[in-house]
Amino acid sequence: MRLIPLKYCKPGMRLAKNIYNEEGLVLLGQHVELTTTIIQRLKRLGIYRVYIEDARTEDIELKEPLSDELRTEALTIIRANFLKFMNEARSGPIRGNPNLGRDFQRLLDHIVDDMKNHDQAMIMLNTIHTVDHYLFQHSLNVCLYALMLGKSLGYTQDQLRTLGLGAMLHDVGKTQIPEKILLKPGLLTEEEMNLMRKHTEYGFQILKDVPNISLITAHCALQHHERMNGRGYPRGIKGEEIHEYARLLGIVDTFDAMTTHRIYREAVLPHQAVEVLFAGSGDLYDPHMIRTFRDRVAIYPPGMSVELSTGEVGVVVDINASLPHRPVVRILWDENGQELKDLYEIDLSKRLNITITRVNEEL
Repeated sequence: MRLIPLKYCKPGMRLAKNIYNEEGLVLLGQHVELTTTIIQRLKRLGIYRVYIEDARTEDIELKEPLSDELRTEALTIIRANFLKFMNEARSGPIRGNPNLGRDFQRLLDHIVDDMKNHDQAMIMLNTIHTVDHYLFQHSLNVCLYALMLGKSLGYTQDQLRTLGLGAMLHDVGKTQIPEKILLKPGLLTEEEMNLMRKHTEYGFQILKDVPNISLITAHCALQHHERMNGRGYPRGIKGEEIHEYARLLGIVDTFDAMTTHRIYREAVLPHQAVEVLFAGSGDLYDPHMIRTFRDRVAIYPPGMSVELSTGEVGVVVDINASLPHRPVVRILWDENGQELKDLYEIDLSKRLNITITRVNEEL
């Protein structure tokens, strides 16, 4: 399979992976043949890359951290509870859900158990989904990234459960922001931005007194936009004044926001997002956490087309867990642009004189 921009898809190509809607249900199944109508529909739904079938790379395997069933259950629970808060925000004071902590804690237990078999040395999400309302999928993505990073940092099972709950509910305060602002397709005004920033405080107020939810979880919602230099919000605290989990969430929240297509901008590629994050090491983000994240995130996902410094063009077929920025690449075109009949692979972790110079968005 190959991961290609939707704008390069042509009728007759077939999907190599399911595409899911915001509820986690299959929107288009694997092997579906693309038509002009389907391609245009996917574009309207905010899909900008898809996996397509390719006989030359059909052996590529993508390991997801969650089963399809658990992903659907998670999105269903997140969506139902967040929509309830949204509806209450329109009609008056939040009444809350006394079962919120119990429902989400049970979900977290299942997710942590499901992820035990996932390679803790690699942080990578491959699911393609629509972005009708980014908040639901973003909450799940941040939870998964946080858990995988937490595992790499050596967190215990209990720590992972607390971190995961804080991650899944970190943006619950956005349910109190008017949708015309939350989903605005352009830049926010200063007044709108000030209101948007209130979501951290709203989240804290929603969570701080809920049974079965710890105060640490509430502080994850409050502090995930605080930064090491004290220039974050809402309180402008800095360094170790920020809870460890909130420092971690600041990294994965920003990474997922950058690499997810939004109404007002296209997604940034993983390697570009990591470069932006690492540039803020020490100033914005915890240096140890950002180094661990950089060394563990798969910045060139399997299926991505890349051009090498030799001029050869190929597809990433495997990730080196110890050196994720130097994957194994199957060469499909030689340095002269000629398509090869006899394919071969280059392991960049062993060929340090060769680098990736461009990715498929540019080819």
